[in-house]
Amino acid sequence: MPIHRVPCGLWMMLVISACGSAVGDEWPQWMGPKRDNVWRESGILTRFPESGPRVLWRVPIAGGYAGAAVAGGRVFVCDYVTDADVKIANFERKTSTGNERVVCLDEATGKLLWKHEYPVTYTIAYPAGPRCTPTVHDGLVYTLGAEGDLLCLEAATGKIVWSRDLKQDYATKAALWGWASHPLVDGDRLVCVVGTDLAHAAAFDLKTGTEVWRTGKAPEQGYVPPSIIEAAGMRQLVLVKPDGVYAVEPETGKLLWETPYNADNGSIIMTPVRSGEYLYVGGYQGKNLLLKLRGDAAGVDVVWRNRPKQAISAVNVQPFGADGLVYGFHENGELRAMRVPEGDFAWRGGGPFGERPQGSATAFLTRHDDRFFLFTETGDLVIARLNPAGYEELSRTHLLEPTNVAFGRDVVWCAPAYANQSVVVRNDKEIIRVSLAE
Repeated sequence: MPIHRVPCGLWMMLVISACGSAVGDEWPQWMGPKRDNVWRESGILTRFPESGPRVLWRVPIAGGYAGAAVAGGRVFVCDYVTDADVKIANFERKTSTGNERVVCLDEATGKLLWKHEYPVTYTIAYPAGPRCTPTVHDGLVYTLGAEGDLLCLEAATGKIVWSRDLKQDYATKAALWGWASHPLVDGDRLVCVVGTDLAHAAAFDLKTGTEVWRTGKAPEQGYVPPSIIEAAGMRQLVLVKPDGVYAVEPETGKLLWETPYNADNGSIIMTPVRSGEYLYVGGYQGKNLLLKLRGDAAGVDVVWRNRPKQAISAVNVQPFGADGLVYGFHENGELRAMRVPEGDFAWRGGGPFGERPQGSATAFLTRHDDRFFLFTETGDLVIARLNPAGYEELSRTHLLEPTNVAFGRDVVWCAPAYANQSVVVRNDKEIIRVSLAE
């Protein structure tokens, strides 16, 4: 399929004049500026006021799991407008039709600045809407829809620069839960998980959408976002698929190393967590893997795999590595602090969900100074300490109603964005900006 391009011409001038300069920290992609779930801004409250934090604005929105990106004084978010019933069984594919949208709001007021929409037919489970957070870089915004529509738009105007249909370009179909691997900007390339038989991942020129390289093959795409590490004196692009973990040269896609993996139902979601010389991957039903990175040359050695009753099988929440531990939510809903390299626990418990967490309980972890913000599936924002001694909740407030359903309970499974002393978060009905300034 040919790439659809729009002449760029004056796009940079438009971006500079329309977007202006940002004040404070931004959140331009999944997991923040450094893609590490750390919020580095100062002047942030340590406890919520009794009356709750101040809501700066709230705006109606349609369905989706995609978190917002905040950059250049704008908020970018993706949703899905449909008349179909999207509250269906967790593992059931169901066809529905509607429009996916890319929506751009003024960060200060919530006013709609532009939107771009296109028709799409969903063939996936959990069909509420897109999964991937937009990526904003150098005046452009990149979005990936649940059925593989990859777009590059001008951040100032919403004008299409280029687009690709990954299903058609790579002769594949959507995985059970759709495309959910957040694209990664690296240099002048956009790295994406794209398909199965023809290629598992590919890199595209940021400005034109032309394929730069492709790599790997896979039985299914999986859901793991690409990530960059440095090991053995070189940058390595780490990719995970249902049957393997591997690394390639970021510039060329050339294979550096690969080791087998086996994900049940194609369900591998978390990006590998680096802890010193170790790399951890944990998937559904105890499919866990600890690798030791070689220091003298690109490569890994398997330390252990599939340890029963140990490790963390991450589902919706990206685990966080710190203190020689990996903190994360296990598939049974427990919050666990896993020792590396041992694989056992410094502690485990219900965390923000109390004594009886439910399966796939979800609370997105973001570190700020010596504490964490956790946005829970019940719509609460929690401030807590996580350290080798345990979990200590400091403060809690309610932000949003859970508007979707999973495993028979109401949930909101959308990652928040933290920028300019505030949090931006959405459910399937509205997106809000709330002040977290002290």
